[in-house]
This record gives sequence, structure tokens and C-alpha cells, in this order.
Amino acid sequence: MIPLLDLHRQYRTLAPQIEERLLRVARSQRFVLGPETEQLETALADYLGVRHAIAVSSGTDALLVALMALGIGPGDEVIVPTFSFFATAGVVARLHAKPVFVDVERATLTLDVARTEAALSSKTRAIIPVHLYGQGAAMDELLELSAQTGVPIIEDAAQALGARHRDGRRLGTLGTIGCFSFYPTKNLGAFGDAGLVVTNDDTLGHRLRIMRNHGMEPRYYHAIVGGNFRMDEFQAAVLNVKLPYLEQWNARRAAHAERYRQLLAAAGLVGDRAPVELLTVRYPDVPGSHIYHQFVILAAERDRLRAFLQAQGIGTEVYYPVPFHRQQCFVELGFSDDDFPVANKAAAQSLALPMFAELSEDEIAAVVEAIAAFYGSLALRSTAA
Repeated sequence: MIPLLDLHRQYRTLAPQIEERLLRVARSQRFVLGPETEQLETALADYLGVRHAIAVSSGTDALLVALMALGIGPGDEVIVPTFSFFATAGVVARLHAKPVFVDVERATLTLDVARTEAALSSKTRAIIPVHLYGQGAAMDELLELSAQTGVPIIEDAAQALGARHRDGRRLGTLGTIGCFSFYPTKNLGAFGDAGLVVTNDDTLGHRLRIMRNHGMEPRYYHAIVGGNFRMDEFQAAVLNVKLPYLEQWNARRAAHAERYRQLLAAAGLVGDRAPVELLTVRYPDVPGSHIYHQFVILAAERDRLRAFLQAQGIGTEVYYPVPFHRQQCFVELGFSDDDFPVANKAAAQSLALPMFAELSEDEIAAVVEAIAAFYGSLALRSTAA
């Protein structure tokens, strides 16, 4: 068996540290907004190079409170890529604003800048680029567009903690607000839901901090309405143990991705008229520009390939099978399927291969050998026919 992700391998290396830290929280009987959360916020602000890092209850709630802090609500429009995890659009709809769907770039599957510019209107109140699979959207161009129009950028960096822009800054710190997730499957994963919202704007930082706790300041006084977006101390404790290892984990993932690329090429699976297409690394010469939360290929006969790999005991996943413009809950928005050719193709062909820091080279080789065997059998059947 080669799983898509094996959390047990990481846990075995850190179990004594994590269990001691969790026991410390239990004995303290401080479970919300305590010293573990304070330590984590300080460490993450330093790691990311931001003035304000506010620990929250999930990556979804990070996006939600970011929109709330900007005052976005009914009648407003927010531009989002149509190809992402549902939360990116769902939080907009929850505030009764309108998510405006835009297709993605062919090379990276991140937000298409030209289409974003075309989608701007007098009602646009924010743009949410998603740093998909662990690398950044075209932030230089998007930041220029933001500067020209005054429309703030909320970076959905849920899959990209630690990844760098070409100038060395961490993704999630370039726009007005950055949002991160610590869902257990992330490169830095908690033991449940947890997230982070960051900004370099002091006014927004203060607003975000009080909004995560019902907008309360001082105790039981509420000048604004927030929500219960607090991270609990158990999650902060786990993350405090794991954070020092994040850079080496991300580096291992990048090495695994390079090995995949080498082996897929050597097997003749990529290139002109080959059955597998690799996504582009936007800044290949910038160390850490892609942290490979997922290693995703575009594969011909994707569903048949996935079934074949499953039969071989190899885990895969499809991120994402249904773009937002095809989701039933958004049908009434009236978007045309014909306007999203790249996202539609990605939904039909994208396939995530096993990727985690503890993956072995032998396992990577076995995955590629299985992919080659699948396409080899297709070729033989085609020749026989």
C-alpha cells in the first residue's frame, strides 16, 4: 500500500513531544486563548514576517472573518477562481455577497489575471486568489491590479504555508489579508480544524483580533459583530511542536516532486503527445516557491488510471472534480459553462499522487511504474484493435 497521505509516519516521530504538550494543556485547564495560542501567534508572525498573526478556528473561518473585517456583505461582489476548495466561494455566499467566478491559468491552475480584470465591476469589493497545491498565483500582476483599482486582495494561502514569492516574501503576506489552514492534511497540520489570518495593517489587525471573539472589547462590550472563530489550546499546542519542522518537511516534498518529474519524463509519460501533463512551477529558480501540498498531474483517461492505481494499492485524489460554476448551489448565479474551459479540463483530468514528507523514493518509483504500466496496457490494446 502507498497512501496518498500517511499521518501516522509523522506522528510516530513526534509523539512524545506532542503528547507531553497536550498533557500540559490538560493540566493547565486553560483551553481557549491561552499561552499556547499566544506562543503560536508570535512564532508564526515571525516566520511569515508580518505584524499581525491571529489564530482562528479553521481556514474557512480565516476567509470568513477576513471578508467580515473588510465589511463585505449583500450587494457586494468578490472575484474568486472557479477551481478551488469550496470554502473560497462558500464564505462569500454566506455573507450574502456574490462570488464572481473566473477561469484559471492553463499552466498553474491559479487565478487568470486577464479574466480577473475583465470581471471587475463597480460592485467588486475584493479579489481572492488561491495559491493552489502549494504555489502562488500571479501576485505581481494581481497586486498591480489592486493598486490601480483600490480593490483589496485576500490571499487564500490555505495550501501554501511557507511558500515564497519571487522576491522572497512568504505567500499570504503580499495582499491586504492572508488566510491559512491547519487542517490535519496540510503541510503543517493540527489535530482538528484550525487556521490563521494575517495582515500588516494595524487597523485591520485589531479588527480581526476582536472579531474572532464576537467583536468583544472590552469583555462583554461589542462595538462590532464578529463570531466565535477562536483556536483552541490543544490545536495551538500541536502546531507549536510541529512548526520548527515545517521547512524541512516542505523541502522533502519539493525533492519528492522533482523525483516524480524525473521519473515521469524518463518513462516517456510527459512531453508532446504523451498521456501525462505536468503543471508549471511559476518560479523554478526560487527555492521554496512551491511547497507541494499536492503533486497534481493532468492525466488522459484519468478515472480509469485512478481505478487502476487503486487496484494496485496506490492512493490518489481528485482536487477538484466540480468547479464552482457547476455546483448546484450556484446555478442561480447564471454563469455559462463555456466561459471556463481550463477549469473544466482540470476537473476532468487532474489527479493528485501520493505526497508527504515521509514518502520514500521506492514508493515514488512504484507509483510511476504503475502509471507507466497502465498507459502501456492501453497502448497494447489500441495496437491490437
